[in-house]
Amino acid sequence: MATKKPEIITDKNQMRNWSRAMRSLGKTIGLVPTMGYLHEGHLSLVKQSHRYANLTVVSIYVNPGQFSPSEDLSSYPSDFDGDIRKLMSLSKGVDVVFHPANLYDYKTYKNSNDINDCKRSESGNTGSGVVSCLEEKGIGHETWVRVERLEKGLCGKSRPVFFRGVATIVSKLFNVVEPDFAFFGKKDYQQFRVIQQMVRDLDFGIEVIGSEIVRDEDGLALSSRNVHLSPEEREKALSISKSLFRAKCSAEKGQINCKELRGLVIQAINDTGGRIDYAEIVDQESLEAVEEIKSPVVFCVAAWFGNVRLIDNMEISIHN
Repeated sequence: MATKKPEIITDKNQMRNWSRAMRSLGKTIGLVPTMGYLHEGHLSLVKQSHRYANLTVVSIYVNPGQFSPSEDLSSYPSDFDGDIRKLMSLSKGVDVVFHPANLYDYKTYKNSNDINDCKRSESGNTGSGVVSCLEEKGIGHETWVRVERLEKGLCGKSRPVFFRGVATIVSKLFNVVEPDFAFFGKKDYQQFRVIQQMVRDLDFGIEVIGSEIVRDEDGLALSSRNVHLSPEEREKALSISKSLFRAKCSAEKGQINCKELRGLVIQAINDTGGRIDYAEIVDQESLEAVEEIKSPVVFCVAAWFGNVRLIDNMEISIHN
């Protein structure tokens, strides 16, 4: 049975006023930040929020600050009406969907479509190696949040603006929504750890809670980008999760040499035509690469199938 339609708020001040009014009544608020095109992974975060908080806010906002000029912001899938229907299908639903047209203030901002017209090119790089769609448009956003060590490895190597953009937009969402709890999926493991570190370092009074990866029945990690995979590419992409599960099993049976485990996964992905971005075994806290598994680690993978970049990971703990 569908729940009632959530209140849809598009204005930052209105969102902040709603949260403060609810908190004045003694209510706790859970925030699920998303970029929309919701799937069961997102819905699992909403369900988790129901267990922790009195009220739940889902934000839907495709953040231009985490896309570089060479990445196709406009191709990110969107289905706002479908997202609302999915949220209403939950037994408790959500209280508010925060869906702003933009979360940045621009002196030269002309219309709501400007940010979606971000030019795709390698030009405009000022030499910093970190240029986003916002900067390429020259629209004046100057303040960024950096989590300097944790953002450098893994996805940060090939996407140098990504975590700066994520940390900045999540900070803005925290300042606008003022939640007590925030929920993030562990599929984006580095993102989860970056946000945890940011919250600790900047003294946000928010508990960041991670949720386990939600997979399709065949093992593929759910992602909004999966829609861009052809049936053949999707079948080949199963090599990521299958090889990660094999690596975990091998480690639990005594294979703790990370070079051997990485080779197993890299070979499996290469054999199905995937292109490896990275395959790294890192400490779960520091995200620093390890040579042998002696403490809890996470095996993180990013690979391309066709034009779609997929990420996945597997937490591994060895019990001596």
